[in-house]
Formats: sequence, structure tokens, C-alpha cells
Amino acid sequence: MKKTKLIYSLLPVGMLLFGACSDDNKISYPAGQGIVIETPETVDCGGTYASFAALFHMKSDARYTNAGYVISENANPTIYGSVYDGTISGDTIKATILDLAPDREYHVRAFMNEYQGEVIYSQEFTFTTAEGSLSEQLAHYRGPQYPDYYADFAGWGSRSQWNLANVHDPSVVKAADGYYYMYQTDASYGNAHVEGGHFHGRRSLDLINWEYLGGTMPELPGWIIPKWNEIREGMGLQAAEAPVGEFGYWAPSVVKVNDNLYRMYYSIVVPGLIDGDNSWGERAFIGLMETSNPADNNSWEDKGYVITNASDKGLDFHVSPTDWGNCYYKFNAIDPSVIITDNGEHWMIYGSWHSGIAAVKLNPETGKVAAELGNPWGTPADIAAYGKLIATRQMGNRWQGSEGPEVIYKDGYYYLFLAYDALDVAYNTRVARSKNIDGPYLDMNGTNISDNGGDALPVVTHPYKFANSDGWVGFSHCTVFNDGEGNWFYASQARFPAGVNGNDASNALMLGHVRSIVWTNDGWPLVLPERYGAVPQLAIAEEELIGNWELIDLAYSYGNMKESVAMSLTADHKINGGTWDGADWSFDSNSGILKAGDVNLYLKRECDWEDANRRATIVFAGLSNTTWWGKKSL
Repeated sequence: MKKTKLIYSLLPVGMLLFGACSDDNKISYPAGQGIVIETPETVDCGGTYASFAALFHMKSDARYTNAGYVISENANPTIYGSVYDGTISGDTIKATILDLAPDREYHVRAFMNEYQGEVIYSQEFTFTTAEGSLSEQLAHYRGPQYPDYYADFAGWGSRSQWNLANVHDPSVVKAADGYYYMYQTDASYGNAHVEGGHFHGRRSLDLINWEYLGGTMPELPGWIIPKWNEIREGMGLQAAEAPVGEFGYWAPSVVKVNDNLYRMYYSIVVPGLIDGDNSWGERAFIGLMETSNPADNNSWEDKGYVITNASDKGLDFHVSPTDWGNCYYKFNAIDPSVIITDNGEHWMIYGSWHSGIAAVKLNPETGKVAAELGNPWGTPADIAAYGKLIATRQMGNRWQGSEGPEVIYKDGYYYLFLAYDALDVAYNTRVARSKNIDGPYLDMNGTNISDNGGDALPVVTHPYKFANSDGWVGFSHCTVFNDGEGNWFYASQARFPAGVNGNDASNALMLGHVRSIVWTNDGWPLVLPERYGAVPQLAIAEEELIGNWELIDLAYSYGNMKESVAMSLTADHKINGGTWDGADWSFDSNSGILKAGDVNLYLKRECDWEDANRRATIVFAGLSNTTWWGKKSL
């Protein structure tokens, strides 16, 4: 068999091929076409090969120059992709393809080049190769092929090609139908999303290929302006018909209550200032939508108001909008994260900058705040129902540089992931944990970020750069979820640095990253340094570790990409280069842990996204006084 990426040239007239003829009266030929090809069938299929046969029909005067099959992992393959010669046996086009990957879905069409005419294709059909052994799967592995730099197809008209392009502040839930559903902030390169409503969604069966679904909310909910004016009037302010500027639609959080009920908590931010110059900014609202079927993107039903910004300063809202450390609100009603606890309680963790992050208990039946909410201003006692402070970087300072809380439960602990710093470059992720949903939350060093404040460690993600790449910045505001089989994942946006491909706006290109999480023996989460690529997890042999590696120290460095350095592991169990230069290394094949000096590095096979062919490699993440990332050089 012959495989090529080029279109076939026409053969000389003397080499024209004649096929079996059909009764022209029994076949319906499209206008101007003398060949019809029926949909192929799979004759035989294994882990790395497949054989096909397709009947064809020709008018008596029709000729063709060549015939075969086109195949792709994407729909509607053409001769501009992977092409295989076929053989003609009577009225049948046959071919066997020998270099397929195991456990992979392919799209196939038979084709014939009509002499002095067009390429004629059959209808497409799909098939999946057999699972094959893990070693076969790994040998044939090829990572996802979609491009990361998506400026050329960022527009609304190209949304079917987005996959994980234009993702910002994602929330992911696995539904009863087996799909993972992702919803996000209204943000995109060039604001391409504005034509499609709000809180856009997409879905995937494999966490790699994502189908864009569009907006879940067609327009501003009807309750927003009346509720906003109700609060303004209570504060002695004049009601307003509409604000000046655009509403912000931010950071939804989706939770599966049961197989027939899904809730989306969303943030809507009112633009402008409370009372003109020398007053603080207007408020935000968290609302609620529900659906029984996330596959129907139009089925979300709005359930209205959940909570708004709470202030402990009464009506003293004439605070300069640039006096960040003394802002009017205690809690900012954005960035909800909702969890159903191990004992069935429903809690919402929310907040951004200001005093920090709050926890509030919800009513499981309604999804709304369990306690009665009074006026969202007054004394600390007046606003107690709006939540309890559970995380802050600095007590008494309302310019926190933390947001985007995400809370999960695992093995007796609630883990609170937080986004730190500004999202253009410096954005990074931290984590702390607690035995109780409402704290206190402690980091790996015992710092109590609930009661005393402080920067939580470890650093979970950080701007970084491997060799042969532009690197990634603005890398945080995560969602953390599992597949129901014990495998945990981290998803967030990451951004290109400025100036990539000569594009001054490349930092506005926001790509969704999905990564596996491994857990240390002490129960701390480590996000892997390469994105998830469904690499077959064949057991790692010690001899595979010998060779060259790239190592990144994720110690916090504000606004800087941490770049990889070269390191090698030698056959005599020595480390050359990098942090552990001269130290010994060892490998425990039972646990899959590589020890560098006295640091445990947790290994996994993953896709090398910096490799031109996106082949499989081995990566690690480890934790000591800092977080370590590494990957084996190909």
C-alpha cells in the first residue's frame, strides 16, 4: 500500500482505466458525473490494520485514472490528507491499510478520479480499530493534532473548529450521558463570542476533542435590573433603567445534583460606579440556572438571584475607586464554586480580591442561600448570612490578588484551589486544604489562610516554558474534576505571551488546558507539566529513564515564565545538570516514583506537546520546598 499527502496527478490517456459497467437505467447519477461509489464496508479490522471494500458503478463511457481510500481521524477526509491506493476487483474497490493506531476512531471514504472530471467520493463511514496491547498502542501513539495558535480561526464563523480555543475560566462536569460539559466566562480573542449569547458551552467524550455548543443564556436575565434597583433604592440611591457600559458575564460553576438535575451558578457584573465620581464600583450578582439535559444547550432555565456583594461599611460607599486596599465591599459576588459535601450538604465558595474568599451554605432543594439574606450592607453581624471568610492573602487588606476559588473533596479533605495575581502573565494557582468545608484551610507548611492569612503553597501551576515552545502565561482559574474512576483532572485557561508570531495581541489568545493530577503520598495534588493526551499507560521501565530531561522549578516568580534547564540521568544512577547535579537517582517500579536526591518525582506517560509530531514521552511532577516539573527529551 502507498500512503501520500499529495493529490494524485492524472495518468496519461493511454493508461486510462475502465471499470465494470452498470446498467445506466438502474443507477441515479448526479448531473455531470459518470461514477457512483457506494459506502465502503470493513472486511477485516485489527489493532493496527483494516481492510475495506466498496462497490462502484460507472456509465459505459466513463473512465477513471486511479482509485483508493482516504482516511482521517477527522470527519470528511479528502485526497489532500492521507491517501491509500486501492485495487479494482470487478466492480469493487479494495484496500488494506497497515499503519493504523489501536483503539482509534477513523473516518474513511472511497474515491475515484474521473478522467477529465472531479474526484468522486463515497459516503463517509467510521470504524474503530481493535484495542491492541498497550505496547502496540504506545508504539502507534500520535497526540492531538489541533493547533494551539488559533488566531486564524478565532472568529465566530469558525467556531466549529475551536475545540479548546477561546476558553476562559472553565467549569467542567461529567454528565449522566458520559459527556464532559464545559462552560466559561464570556471572553474570546477579538470578542468573537458576542454573537452567541452568554456562558458558552462545549462537550467532549475524551477530554481532547470538544464540540462547541454555543451560549446557554440568550440575554440578560429579567431579574438583574429590578434586583439591582431594589438594592439601590434601599441605599437611598436613585433607580436606574440601565447602566452605562456592558454587563460582565463571568465564571460559571456547574454541579451535577443528580442524573436529572444540573445547576449552573453564574456571575453577572454591573458596570459603572455606585454614585458617580469618588464612589466604589457597582455590584455583582450570582444567579442560578438549571437543566435536566445539558446536551440541549437551550434547555437551561433561569432560577434567579442567589447572592450579591456584601459590605460591612453600611452606606459609606464614597470610597475612591482606586483605593483598592480599602474597597467598599467585603465579599465580591463572582467566581462561584459549588460542592455537594460528603454528608450531602450544598455549599458555595465564592469571591475575588476584596477581603478574600467566602463560604456560604445552600439549601439543597432550591440551590439558593440557606440563611435569610438581609440588606447587603451594614455591620459584620448584619451581613453574616453572606458567608464566612475562609481564605485571604493578607488580613485587613482588600487588595488580595486572589480569586477563582475551586473546591473539591478527596480522602477526608476539602481542597481549595485559588488563582493568584493578575491574569495577563503572572496568574498562578495555589492550593490549601481543610477537614471542614468552611475551614480553617492550611497550606502544605501549615499556614492558616482562613484565620491569619498568607500566601498558600504549593504553587500548582505557574507561567512556564519548555524548549521548542513559546511558553504559557496567564495560567490559572481552574476547575478540578474526576472521571468517576479515580482519575483527577485540572482544567484552566492559559495564554500565549505577547508577540508570538509577530502578533502584539497574542496574549489575548486563551486556550483551554486539560491536565492530569497525580497525588503525593502526603495527599497534595500535583498538576502534570504536559496537557492530557490520552497516552497509553504502559508500565515505565527503569531503562527508559536514562537520558536527557528538561527540568522546571516552579518556585514563585511574579510575572515571569519559569524556563526549563537541561538535566540527564545516567546508567550509573547519577544526575547531571539542574538542581540535583551530582546527586543519585533511583526508581521504584511498583510505585512509579523516581527519586532525585531525596525528592519524590511522580511519573506518568503523557503527550509531548512541544514535539512537532506530539509523540508520547514521560513526565514528572514533584514537591519539596517547591514544585518540580520535568519531561524526558525525545
